Amino acid sequence: MKTEGTISTYEFFQQFPDEQAAVAYLESRRWPNGIACTYCGSVRTSRQKDYRYHQCKDCRKKFTVRVGTIFERSHIPLDKWLYAMYLLETARKGISSLQLSKELGITQKATWFMLHRLREACDIEAEPMIGQVEVDESYFGGKEANKHESKKLKAGRGTVGKSAVMGMRERETGEVRAFPIADTRRVTFEKQVTANVARGATVYTDEHSSYRNLGEWYEHQTVAHSVKEFVNGMASTNGIESVWAVLKRGYNGVYHQWTPKHMARYINEFVFRLNEGNVRLHTMRRIESLIDGAIGKRLTYADLTGE
Repeated sequence: MKTEGTISTYEFFQQFPDEQAAVAYLESRRWPNGIACTYCGSVRTSRQKDYRYHQCKDCRKKFTVRVGTIFERSHIPLDKWLYAMYLLETARKGISSLQLSKELGITQKATWFMLHRLREACDIEAEPMIGQVEVDESYFGGKEANKHESKKLKAGRGTVGKSAVMGMRERETGEVRAFPIADTRRVTFEKQVTANVARGATVYTDEHSSYRNLGEWYEHQTVAHSVKEFVNGMASTNGIESVWAVLKRGYNGVYHQWTPKHMARYINEFVFRLNEGNVRLHTMRRIESLIDGAIGKRLTYADLTGE
């Protein structure tokens, strides 16, 4: 394996030629100190004739590496799951379920569910941001001009019919966070910023009135976008606005639309890729981070669709 950069698709398939190789890799990642029962935690286990299964000698239950992860009860081979992770990590603007279905040779419905499970794994908790943090909000949704006449809201321009998203970027590390917000009221902004940025940090925002009280907890500096001011000393939001540019290229060029119901997962995907997409990190290291996020999570089709 290379020590830096990425691996080609050809190299990836050499490393994971079949499901057995994928199972061995996932087991070594999940249980680096030996196989442990997913039900009782016992390390007294035995592998069954079917290489995928293990049996616990204490609770007597059978289990696989899929149990207790986003892969649980999926009939898609794990080598295809790993390839989907590879594509998700290396596609800067994301990959559509239709394109993924062609790559994997399975139905678009299956890859749609698959991608949402992977996005669930992208939701990783992190410590509060420190140092200098840029904060901004943006809006995502279809353009009125592109909608069918029957679906136009006819309620004005700009943010009408769009969903608000708040984003933060720590300057020193480049770490990004973003998530949908219900509204742009002061109490909403303050709640999100104080939950994600450590007290005493320096926060840079635009002049939106909902940010005006952040000085109670932070060194707060602003830029006046309304008068075309984009840099004011150290204050600017150019870093977080570059994040919006990436998200909107993916939204417009790959996904075209996403519903408010699923928006948080799509944003999780982009944030994860930005945070783990540093070219100094090997592709497999980034896939390992996604695998770590997949453990202990479960998303059923009923939970996803409400059916």
